[in-house]
Amino acid sequence: MTKKIDITKKSIADLMKEVTEKREALRKSRFTTAGAGAKDVMKIRTTRKEIARIMTELTNRQNTPVEANITNA
Repeated sequence: MTKKIDITKKSIADLMKEVTEKREALRKSRFTTAGAGAKDVMKIRTTRKEIARIMTELTNRQNTPVEANITNA
């Protein structure tokens, strides 16, 4: 599980890479559970939440003006 501290320290490129990896993992786990019985049901839920956390951080960074980041530092 990704923590807020980990997400805020990463660059935008790293976050985008992590989102694509998590989405691929989610896709794989969906197809494996559809064909057979679900072994790890919570994995899908946690992966979806992690993607949402990362996307929220990316949106916050895009909506925050650059001047506000400089004055807060």
